Amino acid sequence: MSFEGLLMSRTQKAGQQTVSPNVYRGAILSLRPALATVLTFSALINVLMLTGSIYMLQIYGRVLASGSVATLLGLFGIVVVLYAFLAVYDFLRSRLLSRASLNLDNMAGQAAFGAWLRSGLPDDKTATEEAQPLRDLDAVRGFLSGPAVTAMFDLPFVPLFLLVLFVIHPWLGMMTVAGAAIGGVIALINRAVTQSAINKSAALDGADRSFADQGRRSAEAIVAMGMQDAVTARWRDLHDRALASGQNGSDPSEILAAASRAFRMLLQSAMLTLGAFLVLRGEISPGMIIASSILSGRALAPIDQLIGQWRAIGRGIAAHRRLEAVFEAVPEVTERIELPSPTGQISVSGLTKLGPARPGTEPIKILSGIEFSLEPGDGLGVIGNSASGKSTLARLLVGAGQADAGEIRLDGATMDQWSPARLGRRIGYLPQSPEMLPGTIRETISRFDPNAADADVIAAAQLTGVHEMILGLPHGYATRLGGGAGEAPPLSGGQMQRLGLARAVFGMPALVVLDEPNSNLDIAGDEALTHVIKTLRAANSVVIVMAHRPSALAGVNKLMILDAGKIALFGDKEAALAEDKPADSQPKVAAFAKPSGRRPSVARMAGPNRTRRSA
Repeated sequence: MSFEGLLMSRTQKAGQQTVSPNVYRGAILSLRPALATVLTFSALINVLMLTGSIYMLQIYGRVLASGSVATLLGLFGIVVVLYAFLAVYDFLRSRLLSRASLNLDNMAGQAAFGAWLRSGLPDDKTATEEAQPLRDLDAVRGFLSGPAVTAMFDLPFVPLFLLVLFVIHPWLGMMTVAGAAIGGVIALINRAVTQSAINKSAALDGADRSFADQGRRSAEAIVAMGMQDAVTARWRDLHDRALASGQNGSDPSEILAAASRAFRMLLQSAMLTLGAFLVLRGEISPGMIIASSILSGRALAPIDQLIGQWRAIGRGIAAHRRLEAVFEAVPEVTERIELPSPTGQISVSGLTKLGPARPGTEPIKILSGIEFSLEPGDGLGVIGNSASGKSTLARLLVGAGQADAGEIRLDGATMDQWSPARLGRRIGYLPQSPEMLPGTIRETISRFDPNAADADVIAAAQLTGVHEMILGLPHGYATRLGGGAGEAPPLSGGQMQRLGLARAVFGMPALVVLDEPNSNLDIAGDEALTHVIKTLRAANSVVIVMAHRPSALAGVNKLMILDAGKIALFGDKEAALAEDKPADSQPKVAAFAKPSGRRPSVARMAGPNRTRRSA
């Protein structure tokens, strides 16, 4: 069974088997055996914690009364053995908790990274400003292996120490119970005064990090336009607000923690005083004074630790709840059958995409009622003015966005009937601004597929005309992008775009969608792009090109004009261009789907206003 299958819980709904994607909940549930074992070790540890008190009683009750050195050495030998067991159990408990935290990361880390990746999609329903799955998982993992958890496991055994104190003398037990109650009140006050500040601080920290990361990505524009001071001032404001919120939460917590520690020491002195008073009255032995002080300190230690770790506990709980919410928002996925790899035949019907709605207004239709179909070997050029919906259509066609209405079918099946990994290998996509992950050029082109053949990587590079450029880099295909040993020298926008194109055509996908693929290309790059499109079509791939410049349309055979999110024209490219000529020079072509009104001109949308400035 696969890793994913082991973690996903299965349910039955409407006679169709579905898979619940809440991997995080399954990972938490899998920790139960380890946590039960930790609880067992905690019980043993707390029982062994009585060793010091019982030893003290024996010293005063037996050794000093009898004057026997042999009894003293025998008792000390027993104490050594008991403390050795205490050390072993304490070590095992800590090791189990640390391994449980690592196991949680191993089981849920991949899913958390997937949720983090999906949050970068514009249509992801789980994406919120507070949701940081990777950081939240780190927080939960740190919480599990931290001191707060051991204090929580020790807390249920506080009654054990209270019981022994009541056996020694009821007054000593009652004083410790009163101290525990006061400590509990301090813990509750701590939670009440810091909870909102902790939540607010977490949100502000996220905004601070997000602004800093985005600023780093926009460094060129910031430096070129002299925005450093203004951007730094904005970051300083966000950072100061995050620090102030965190400090506002820590101030009362620090006061209460200090008060709790001082009260605990005062209680120990009070226990000594009460014990001495009881000795003077002849109700307990002198050894019970020190034993009761040790027991009361041990009984209150978990409470004191919880108060001191309250901020860590609050952050851990908040991170846990956010992770549950993120994975709960992931929709259930129908269990898929292994369909044959798609050939590229694509049909789109009624495709509609809405923009974000403003309060009191209807959402804007980015795309409305898009319908067309393409057969293997077709090449479609999509043109239109800015904001006509070209990039949105490109994202929807490759599954990087979700339509509000309509559907896209490959070989007659909706895209969700394939597993994302299986379908993704048959899809190539070049976004407007291709981002390259840190890695070698070989890894980049092969989409980080460890099983990719070198011949396929080289074939993709040769097809897109970047093979010679790669060989000229310091380490060839082993040259790294994004830092590290063997880092590539700065690559131009055109070189990065052609590397992105090589990644898109790797493996000769059945469907290739290119969004402004020639925006940074020179004449040689345009010619290479045309060769790529024609080669893909000859291999029966469907190629869809979103373009402003007409040079990108040289290799396609069909044309679509988008106007305000609607299809103004769709059909054979040559016929469309012929129809766009003056009426007295070409007959009118009737093979296009046109709405009522004047059709936008092909020349106006992909003409001289988009031509390249000469060198």
